[in-house]
Amino acid sequence: MTSPGLPRLEGRVAFVAGASRGIGRSIATALGDAGAAVVVAARTETAGKLSGTIHDVAAAIRQRGGEAFAAVCDVTDEASVATAVAGAVERFGGIDILVANAAAMWLGPTLKTPLRRWELVMRVNITGTFLVTRAVLPHVIARRQGSLIALTTKGVRMVDAGANAYWVSKAAVERYYAGLAAELREHNVAVNCLAPSLLVLTEGAVALGIEAKGRPTETPEHVARAAVWLAAQDASGVTGGVHYSDDVLERFEGRHRAAAGTA
Repeated sequence: MTSPGLPRLEGRVAFVAGASRGIGRSIATALGDAGAAVVVAARTETAGKLSGTIHDVAAAIRQRGGEAFAAVCDVTDEASVATAVAGAVERFGGIDILVANAAAMWLGPTLKTPLRRWELVMRVNITGTFLVTRAVLPHVIARRQGSLIALTTKGVRMVDAGANAYWVSKAAVERYYAGLAAELREHNVAVNCLAPSLLVLTEGAVALGIEAKGRPTETPEHVARAAVWLAAQDASGVTGGVHYSDDVLERFEGRHRAAAGTA
């Protein structure tokens, strides 16, 4: 099932961390639709309080005519990441694309933030992004082309809304990937961050009590479409930036429509 106008990614392998539900699931599916072989990586093997497992997503990609492999991956565990990446390389022969989407969210103000919550968010969002990125790098570099994408949020710049662990962690991810883009330019690897232009009410966000409250929302599929465009880049194209879904689609497709139901 090919999405009209999207770049084709046949012959490429995409490792999507945090792909069992929400935006990660939509990105994994979109990459599969674009022709990439997709490694669906996350911790969730069996359904829990939230719907979605790595096996569900991999099966859905295959049902749509794509190629997918489910890999158990805890991004905070170096050994787990190494095993997942090794399994992906054994199955598909290499890795060209990384989407670092696995994340933990905590939006409480400082005085209502327990240390264990702060440390969990930092461990998943910063250390997890580092571990999965470092693990795939030798394989991406070996291809002499490729694309690394880390998911971030507009909340990084919403300082008027206060401070919280989630936004701080994503600011760190943005700085990490900005520097990494410079490191990898000589290897022809694009490195970018991608954020939704509007609020996305994923299963996880709803479970945390996040509501639209009159604010415009965006579909996960809209973000996924932008991710496919960034996945098609190398260092000769778009690299080293923080991009919003609407802006990516405006740049590559000449359209600007983030509102839910229009993606």
